[in-house]
Order: sequence, then C-alpha cells, then structure tokens
Amino acid sequence: MPSNSLFTIALEPGNLQSPADFPANASQTILQACEAALIYPPSSCRNGTCRTCISTLISGDISYQIDWPGLSAEEKQAGLILPCVAYPQSDLRVKWGI
Repeated sequence: MPSNSLFTIALEPGNLQSPADFPANASQTILQACEAALIYPPSSCRNGTCRTCISTLISGDISYQIDWPGLSAEEKQAGLILPCVAYPQSDLRVKWGI
C-alpha cells in the first residue's frame, strides 16, 4: 500500500473524553495520527512494549512494522491493538482502551 494513502480513523470514547474522526496517513501510526489531530490519548513507550495504549480495533485493517508488537495471539484474535506501533491500512474504527 502506498505510504501516502489517506484514511479516516473514528475513535470511540473508551477512556477518552469524546468521540473523534480524523485523517491518518498510512505512513504514520494511529497514535501519531491522533496527536496530529490534537488528540492526546494515554501512551508511554511508543515501541509496543509498555501496553499503555492497548485498544480495541472495531473495524478496519492495520499492519505492524515490527515482528513482536507486544500482544499475545489471543489478544490479537480478540481485536486488541497497540496504536503506538499500528499503521492504518484502511479506514478504522477504534475504541481507545479495553
């Protein structure tokens, strides 16, 4: 997928104050896209190890550019993602937090 592909991320409140929709480039992580939209959800490490940003992917496709994104196979199967290292591959609907 070209890195200049533009998608929309729809955030459901979860542990955020209110829902939000904003653009995301395929070359930026979900967390980077949030911050570019002036949304600052809980996060810490930015490398997939601390799990502060663990969230639920409701719909859409993501990819990771690291081999081990800090989630078990069961967590991935349950739809959990780490937005600090997850890149959008389509429009997304995400609930921040679990």
